[in-house]
Amino acid sequence: MSAVRPLLGRERELGVIDDILAGCPATGRCLVLRGEAGIGKSALAAEAGRRAAAMGLRVLRASGVQSEAHLPFAGLHQLLQPIRGMIDDLPARQRAALRAALGTATATDGTAGADERPPDADDFFLVALATLTVLTEYAASAPVVALVEDAHWVDSSTRHVLAFVARRLESEPMVVLISTRDDPDEIFTRAALPELVLSGLTDQAASELLDRDAGDLTAQQRELVLREAMGNPLALVELPTTIADLAGAPLPPSWLPLTTRLESAFADRALRLPATTRAMLLVVAVADGDGLAEHLAAASVVVGAPVTEGQLRPAVATNLVTVGAGRVQFRHPLARSAILQSASESGRRAAHAALAQVLADEPDRRLWHRAAAVVGRDEQVAADLEAAAQRARQFREIAVAVAAFERAAALSDSSTSRGRRLLFAAETAFEMGRRDVVERVVAEAEQLDLGPLQRARLAWLRMLFEREIWQSTTNLAPFVAVVDQMRVDGDVDLASRCLFTVAQVAWWAEPGGGAQDLVLAAVDRMPLPADDPRLLATVAMAAPVDRAAAVIDRTTRLALDQTSDPEAQRLVGLALSTVGALDQAAGYFSDAVAGQRTLGRLGLLAQTLVSLAWCAFARGDWDRARSSADEAARLARETGYPGAETSARLVAAMLAAYDGEATFAFSVASEVERWATSRGARPQLAHVQCVRGVAALAEGRHSDAVDQLMRIFDVADPSHHGSLSHLAVVDLAEAAAGCHRTREVADVFDRLELVARRTPNPLLHASLRYARPMLADEAAAEAGFQAALNEGLQHWPFVRARLLFGYGTWLRRQRRIVESRMPLRAARDGFDALGAGSWCNRASRELRASGEASHRPGPSQRGRLTSQELQVAQMAAAGLTNRQIGEQLFLSHRTVGAHLRRIFPKLAVTSRSQLRDALESLRR
Repeated sequence: MSAVRPLLGRERELGVIDDILAGCPATGRCLVLRGEAGIGKSALAAEAGRRAAAMGLRVLRASGVQSEAHLPFAGLHQLLQPIRGMIDDLPARQRAALRAALGTATATDGTAGADERPPDADDFFLVALATLTVLTEYAASAPVVALVEDAHWVDSSTRHVLAFVARRLESEPMVVLISTRDDPDEIFTRAALPELVLSGLTDQAASELLDRDAGDLTAQQRELVLREAMGNPLALVELPTTIADLAGAPLPPSWLPLTTRLESAFADRALRLPATTRAMLLVVAVADGDGLAEHLAAASVVVGAPVTEGQLRPAVATNLVTVGAGRVQFRHPLARSAILQSASESGRRAAHAALAQVLADEPDRRLWHRAAAVVGRDEQVAADLEAAAQRARQFREIAVAVAAFERAAALSDSSTSRGRRLLFAAETAFEMGRRDVVERVVAEAEQLDLGPLQRARLAWLRMLFEREIWQSTTNLAPFVAVVDQMRVDGDVDLASRCLFTVAQVAWWAEPGGGAQDLVLAAVDRMPLPADDPRLLATVAMAAPVDRAAAVIDRTTRLALDQTSDPEAQRLVGLALSTVGALDQAAGYFSDAVAGQRTLGRLGLLAQTLVSLAWCAFARGDWDRARSSADEAARLARETGYPGAETSARLVAAMLAAYDGEATFAFSVASEVERWATSRGARPQLAHVQCVRGVAALAEGRHSDAVDQLMRIFDVADPSHHGSLSHLAVVDLAEAAAGCHRTREVADVFDRLELVARRTPNPLLHASLRYARPMLADEAAAEAGFQAALNEGLQHWPFVRARLLFGYGTWLRRQRRIVESRMPLRAARDGFDALGAGSWCNRASRELRASGEASHRPGPSQRGRLTSQELQVAQMAAAGLTNRQIGEQLFLSHRTVGAHLRRIFPKLAVTSRSQLRDALESLRR
C-alpha cells in the first residue's frame, strides 16, 4: 500500500479539522467543506477520515453520485449501511419510518409490527429523528465521524436529514463533515451550518505541488500550467498530462474554461482505452451505485461476453478510476461527466438496459434504468414511475417527484394518462414554488384532450400563479367557479381544500362583502356536514364577524371522533381563533401540537405552534407563548415555511415590546415589514404596527403609539386588517388616554362597538371592557372600571391586570390614595405572574407613589431558562423520560439530558421530582 502524500498548502484547513476532531468526545460539531470542482474537497475529507481513524474515532461514509441523486435516501442508505442492525432497537414509529425510507420494510413484507405502518407524507422528520437516534446510540460507545463527500450530488432527502442531524449535535460525541460545491440556495447554506470555504492554493503551494508531481515540464509549460490552474489542485495534477500529450506541438493561444478543459482531458484519456474497458467505464458512469460485481455483470451484458476486473486496469493506470474493497469509483466527478458526454445516446441506453437487467432484486434502482433505456412509449414503466413519484413526494423529494411524473407522462400510452401525470408534476412543482416548471408543464398539458376535472385542476394551477392571489382578490369568482367544477365532477375533497384556500385569501386580503357572500354560497353547495372541520375553518375565515356565533356553536357540539385527528384539531382551532374564541382555540391547538409531534409532522407543527403562540400571548400565557414561538421559528426555518417563521418572530417581538425591549422589537418589525411589503402580507404588516405601537407605549411615548396603532384601523392603509385590529384595541385605548387623544380615536371605537353587536367575538368584547372606562370622561370612568372588573375576565389575565392598573392609577390621580393601593397591588402581582417585567415595574412605581413600599422581586428564574429548557423542564416534571422528551422535541435523549443538567442549578433543584414545585413557584 503506497504511502499517503501530505496535502500541500492546506495547513489552516487541517488545523480547523484537527480542532473539531479533538473536541469530539465532549461536544458535537458539523463542518461543511465548500468549494469549486477540483479545489481539493475530497482530498481534505479523505485526510480528515484518516486522522479521525488514527484518533480512534469510528468513521461512517457516504458519497454523492450524480446518477444516484434521483433515489430518495440513497445517501442515507450508504451512511447507515455498517450499522443497519441498530435500526431494530429504535422506537416503533421511528423504526417503521426509517425502514420504509431505506426500502427494508413495506406494509406487506411481514417485518412491520402493528405500529409500524408505512410513513405518512410528513414522516420524513421521523426518518430524520430515527437517523439522529441511531447515530447518537452508535456514538455512545465511541465517538463517530459521519463523512459525506460530493454532497451536491447526494439526494435531497439525505441532505435534509444531514442538516436536521447537524443542527442537533450540541451534546453528542459526533462530527458531521460534508464536502459540497458552491450553491447559494443549497440546504446546508440555508441551514446556516458552519462552513470552511476552500480557495485555490497559494502560488508557493501550487509550485510545490507541480514540482512534486510534474517536475519534468519545461519552463514555458510550467508557467502555462500555473497560470491556467489558478491554484486549483486538480488542474495542477491533470493539465501537465494534457500538455505532455501535445508532444511538442505549439501551445494553444487560449484555453477553454477550466472545468470543460479538464473534462476534455479525461475524455481524451478514455478514448485511448480498449473497447471493453470503455464499455465498462460507461456502465460505471450511468450507474447509481459503486458495486464492482454489478458493474462487471452489466458490462458483460453490453459487450456480450464476460468482463473481468482485470479489464479495468487500463482505466486505473490512467487515473480515471479506483478499484478496491469491491467498489469501483471515478477518481473525480469530472471523469464521470467526460465519459457520459462522449458516449452516444444508444450507448447510454444500452448501459442503462444492462443495469436494469442485473438489478432485478432492487426495484427502485432498476426502475430508473428501465425508464432511461426506453425508446417511445411504455405504459408499464410509466405506471411504475408514477408510483415512484408518489413515494418521492411522500418523502419531500419534490424535485425527484416532478422528474418522475414528467418522465412517466412522456412514456404514457394515452392522452388521459399523460395529462393526469403532467398535472401531478405541475401540482408538485407548485409545492416547490417553481413557477417556471409549472408554466412549462401546464402549457404542455393544455394541448391534450383532458376531462372536465383535469381541466378544472389545470385552471386552478394557472390562476394561482397568474394572479397575485395573496395581494388582490378583487374578483374571486373564477376561483369559486373552478371549485364548483371540481365538486360537480365528484372530487369533493379537492373542492373543499381549494375552497379553504379561497377563504384564506379572503381573510388575508379582506376584499369586502361580495367575496364573503361568494365563498359562503360555495360552502352551502358543498355536500359536507356543516360541522366538518375544514368547512368550519372556511366559514370562519370568509365571515369572521357575521358567522362567529355559528362557528362557536358548532364547535361546542362536535363529537370526539370528529376532532381526534391532529389536522381536524388544527382546523377547529383555526376556526375558533379566527372568530376570537382564543381560550377554546388554545385547547384544540395544544391537542393538534401533541398529535403532530407524535406523527412527526414538523411542517404543520411549526404552523400550529405559531397559532398556539398567538393565542397564548393574547390570553396572557406568556411562558407558553415564548416557548411555542421559539420552537415554531426553529422548525419553520428547518421545514421551509418563511411565513410561519415570520409570524413566530412577531410573537417574540410583541413579548419583547411588552417587556420594554424596544430595540429588539423595532428591529424585528423593520425586518418583517420589508418581507411582508414585497408580498402584500396584510396580517404581518398589521402585526408589525402592533409591535411598534406597544414598544412606543412601553417607553411612555403615548402619542407615537397612537400614530402606529391607528394605521391598523385605517382601511386605506396597507397595514389594515379588520380581524387582527382586535389585538390592538387595548393598546390603542391606553395610548389615547395617556396623551389625551380620546376624541381622535372615538370614531374607531364607535365602529368597534357596532361590530361587537354583530359578533360574540370574546377577544373583541374583553378588549372593549377595558377600553370603555379608559376612554370615558371623569364622571363615568369609575363606574366603567367597576363594571368591567365585575364582568369577568378570567380568560384574559393580562387584560384584567391592565384594567386593575388603569383603575388604580385613576384612583391615585383622583387623590384617593388608600383606595388605589389594592388594585395597584393586584395589578403588580398579576404582571409578575405573567412575567411582564416592564409592566410589573410600572405598577410598582405607581404603588410606591401611593405611599406603599413595593420592591420589584428579584430576577425570575423563568427568565433564566431558555424557551427550550422551559419545555424540557415542563415535560420532565410531567413524568416523561429523556427519550420520550427527545421524541416530542425532535432531539436526542443525550441533548435532553444536557438541558436538564443546566436546568437543575438554574432552578436550585437536584432531582426530577422537585421540578414540578420549582416550576409552579415560577408562576407565583
